[in-house]
Amino acid sequence: MNEIVAVRGGGDIATASIHRLHRCGFRVLILECGAPTAIRRKVAFCEAVYEGVSTVEGVTARKVENIENCETVWNRREIPLLVDETGECLKKLQPHVLVDGILAKKNLGTTRDMAPLTIALGPGFEAGVDVDYVIETVRGHNLGRIISKGCAMKNTGVPGVIAGFGKERVIHSPATGIIKNYSKIGDWVEKDKIIAMIGDTPVPASLTGLLRGIIRDGFPVKEGLKIADIDPRQSEYENCFTISDKARCIAGSVLEVILHDMQCIG
Repeated sequence: MNEIVAVRGGGDIATASIHRLHRCGFRVLILECGAPTAIRRKVAFCEAVYEGVSTVEGVTARKVENIENCETVWNRREIPLLVDETGECLKKLQPHVLVDGILAKKNLGTTRDMAPLTIALGPGFEAGVDVDYVIETVRGHNLGRIISKGCAMKNTGVPGVIAGFGKERVIHSPATGIIKNYSKIGDWVEKDKIIAMIGDTPVPASLTGLLRGIIRDGFPVKEGLKIADIDPRQSEYENCFTISDKARCIAGSVLEVILHDMQCIG
């Protein structure tokens, strides 16, 4: 399978699809913005924007400066990542598939003419109009459902419930400024413990648990931005560093759409 799949976005949900497609033999290219805001940074290929490389469950993404460098990275059995927020390189690259995995809850410029097969994850897209297929991303009975006509469910703004906690698991920035992290991903934090500062404003832990994700130290944040994620289960330490069940479910649906399309063409 030498077909090229371009994926807009390299956050934790998109990373699961990228990881699976790479493992199945597709040549995947990640297109990212210049300052991604991933929370679950240990399982997000977009960290390569800052670090040059990012390895998730044995698979490495490597930042490249142009699409001419992609072949070298693919030959190393790695995934190239290019900072290209608008997808300008697609005209030259001409991928077989384009996946919009930005999860911005709105369409940031993806159109059906960007590739023969287009797929979008989550709300903000209409299957059959904006893209060919939409994948449901809301937890529940329809998670991972492949939509060929219509839209995914609207964003609820409420994270999945774990050990009885839902919205309490997510921390949003209480102020605008530069974040200084006092805790790191994987730390056990106590409720009300200060895990970061934004300027002179403290950021307390919303509950006791594992700090599953936190935005990069030194990142300029705006008030209200999601900046951290806590898992109340002490036994789930490894989950901080592995792809989630939700993301894997979505990845399976992305792979299914692509394989079905290839079968139909073949």
